[in-house]
Amino acid sequence: MKHDEITHKIIGCAMKVHSTLGNGFQEVIYQRALAIEMQKIGLEFQREMEMSIYYDGHDIGTRRVDFFVADIIMVELKALIKLEEVHLAQGMNYCQAYNLPIGLLINFGAKSLEFKRVYNLTHPENKDYQKNNPSIQKSNKS
Repeated sequence: MKHDEITHKIIGCAMKVHSTLGNGFQEVIYQRALAIEMQKIGLEFQREMEMSIYYDGHDIGTRRVDFFVADIIMVELKALIKLEEVHLAQGMNYCQAYNLPIGLLINFGAKSLEFKRVYNLTHPENKDYQKNNPSIQKSNKS
């Protein structure tokens, strides 16, 4: 997909953080460490960026995204024993609410790093991927 290079870099940084720190810390510790790793490799990002959420063309509130990378990829961090469906749904909903094509959900709380790419299939960049790859996580409500 279009943003694979950037998502690979983000995941690589997360793997380095997890292999160094392991699991068991609070989310904010991983967030700070991931920021350091992404700076080292020159990824442009904003941390704790407040983004507006729209419903039917109306601004209905804001939500802070853990990272907004390269002005296109939302990264949501967790520090949980296990990712569950509700966390995937949250990531997919954020992509749709922010009108982003892709996001990453990264969990540092498990023994092994967990990550999921989440897609907004209502985004114009992803229209062709839905029909060509039915295994992609869906973020549309149809």
